[in-house]
Amino acid sequence: MSIYDFTAKTIRGTTCKLDEFRGKVMLIVNTASKCGFTPQYADLQKLYDKYQSQGFVILGFPCNQFGGQEPGTNEEVNIFCQLQYGVTFPMFEKIDVRGPNAHPLFQYLIQQAPFAGFDPDNASANMLHALFTEKMPELLAGDEIKWNFTKFLVDRTGRSIKRFEPWVDPLDMEQDIVALL
Repeated sequence: MSIYDFTAKTIRGTTCKLDEFRGKVMLIVNTASKCGFTPQYADLQKLYDKYQSQGFVILGFPCNQFGGQEPGTNEEVNIFCQLQYGVTFPMFEKIDVRGPNAHPLFQYLIQQAPFAGFDPDNASANMLHALFTEKMPELLAGDEIKWNFTKFLVDRTGRSIKRFEPWVDPLDMEQDIVALL
């Protein structure tokens, strides 16, 4: 099994084989339009603009599993991303990224890059940990995705190299991306 064996529907409803991105460095992100981390779209787009000519692509997968923060239709999500953040990287239909109905791509990514824990030196990580402890303890257990804007960096051979949790700003990943280009 390889990342290239998966398919997903684009935000416009067409089937896309991830094999289409063979040989590229990929950043696969679960997104949401009404999340405290939503402004990360701006820096994701900056990275995409800067490195796409060198074989870098970002794949955005909207998800409404965390606090109902992606309530719109696929069309509404698409319009929001374009108008608010100028997103031009590939976006896909809303999916589940955790639990029994998680998209197989995300099940695979989680196996390849398990959860490494909460960063005690990061205020956002501490805030999420406290929120989960108090109100959503089910999100603490296991390696599943914890929240919106979890990011998986995949090398040119399709191997998941690193998982970045929601509190990691996209620009802080730039060195890791450049190392794979």
